[in-house]
Order: sequence, then C-alpha cells, then structure tokens
Amino acid sequence: MTEPRIPTLRLVLARRVSTAGQAVDGYGLDAQEADGRKWARLQTTPSVRIVHVVTDGDSKAGKSGTTLIDERPGLMEALQWIADGRADGILAPNLDRLARELTVQEAVLSYVWAIGGRVFTADHGEHLEDDASDPMRTAMRQMRGVFHQLDRGLIIKRLTEGRAAKGARGGYAYGSPRFGQRAVDKELTVDERENAIVELMERWRDEEGLGLRAIAARANAEGLPSKRGGRWHPTTVARVLSPAAREKARQQAAKARAERKEQQRRERAARLLAQR
Repeated sequence: MTEPRIPTLRLVLARRVSTAGQAVDGYGLDAQEADGRKWARLQTTPSVRIVHVVTDGDSKAGKSGTTLIDERPGLMEALQWIADGRADGILAPNLDRLARELTVQEAVLSYVWAIGGRVFTADHGEHLEDDASDPMRTAMRQMRGVFHQLDRGLIIKRLTEGRAAKGARGGYAYGSPRFGQRAVDKELTVDERENAIVELMERWRDEEGLGLRAIAARANAEGLPSKRGGRWHPTTVARVLSPAAREKARQQAAKARAERKEQQRRERAARLLAQR
C-alpha cells in the first residue's frame, strides 16, 4: 500500500528594503530572495514551492518596517494570494523583513493566521499560531520582535547623530541645500550662479527700494532661475534674502509635516476600526 502523497506547500516570498536599513546592513532584495529560495529548496516534508514574489520598497525608495499593513502593497498582495487560495502562506527571510516594530509584526502574523495562512522565515522555519498551552512560544517570538525594533532604533540613532555631527562641523548633513549652495560628493559648496542672483536681488532691494513682490516679478520677467526651476514668489524671495525667514519657513514646513503625519495616523486608525 502506497503512502499518501504530501502536497507541496505553496508560499509567497515577501521581500522588503528600507532606506535606513539598507544603508546600514546592505541586505538587499536579491540577497533576501536568494535566502528564501535556498530555504525552500531544502524543505522536503512537505516540499515547498514559491508561487509568487512580492516586494515593498526598491533600491531608490525603501518601505519602512513600521508601516501598517494597508500601506504596504507587496504585503497586501501576498495576503490576497492567501485569501484567494492561490497560496498556503507567506515566506520572509526573517521577521525583520515582515516588520521592524513589534506591534506591526504581531498584526501581520495575526492577519495571516486569521485568513488561514501560515508564516515561515528562512532563518527560523514556521512561526506557529499562538497556543495558550505554550506561552513560551509567543514570548520568544515577541522577544525577537523587540530586538528587531531595538535594532531599527539604534540605526536611526546612529544616522541622526552622524548627520548632526557632520552639520556641526559645517558639512552637508541632510535636506535640500539652501539657495546659493549645492551638494557635490555629499559636501556643500558655493553655487556661483545662484549667489550672483542673490547679490542682484539685494541690490534691487537696497539701491532701488524694491519690495519682495516687485523683486519676484522682476526676477520672473528677466528669466532668473529659482532653485527648482519654478517661478519666483514673494515668500521665496524672502527666504533667499533673509536667514530668519528661511529658518521660519523650515519650522513651518516641519510643523506641517508633523500635522500631516498625525492626520494620516488618525485616518489609518479609523480605517482599521471600520474593518473590525
């Protein structure tokens, strides 16, 4: 009597890169896929077949591991394959590629299990669903998540401190160079053409008594290029001519970004609550 054939396990391979992570650990998409496929080839009971590959982030624009599920198109695609019955589960190189924040990690795992899927990582194997009779299983998995989150925090801390130290030394740390400067090989240098425009505007202001609106109109009429090639506006002229105005504009932009981020958080929370 022949033994029943064990069906092949169909998995979606999930890859992710983030700007900060790739800059430090260099664990790119190709390396992640190679590790996932190597693990799959070694499995025999049951055998594993990678039926699809999804990606969050690319070499130019990474995708943070702290991003919620519905903001990661690759992960959402993998979940759809499982929900549709085209795959039995998800495979990632490690839990860090699924999420670098513990709460996000646990949300991803819970979602996969809720739709009847299984979760595997190449460095561990299967991550089994929580079992009340084995609390140590959950604790060890969550402990790995805590250290992934700590690692991400340390990466951000090193990058932030490095930029701050470079800026304190007068180097180009981050952000767009101000008008009159440009970045060359990651160092700030003088942009002679832009500085000539600043000097011309200063003469219009000091010698001809022109106001900001008049300077902007004249600069546009004479075809003087702005930093990004657009038209000059009074606020743009004010930033160029006044360091205080530039700093105020920077603070306003930072405040606006923080407000947008908070609004996005509220909208995501509302969407998730509505789905419950």
